[in-house]
Amino acid sequence: MGTITLQIPDFLEVDRQDTVRFIAAKLYESGKLTLGQAQVTGMPKWEFAEILIKYDVHYLDQSASEDLKALG
Repeated sequence: MGTITLQIPDFLEVDRQDTVRFIAAKLYESGKLTLGQAQVTGMPKWEFAEILIKYDVHYLDQSASEDLKALG
């Protein structure tokens, strides 16, 4: 496993765990991370799904989302 070091200016006032969760949500959104790999954030899948909602990332795959839209 690789390591990335990210220097964040103090004025942004973000904490480490929030940053990890945000990056994980965006990796999920881009298809680089699966819901099953949520343990990189240190949380269970169901809690990671809540984080995805917080960042307005849909946790259903695109085809399932389109199916649900067609029903509504």
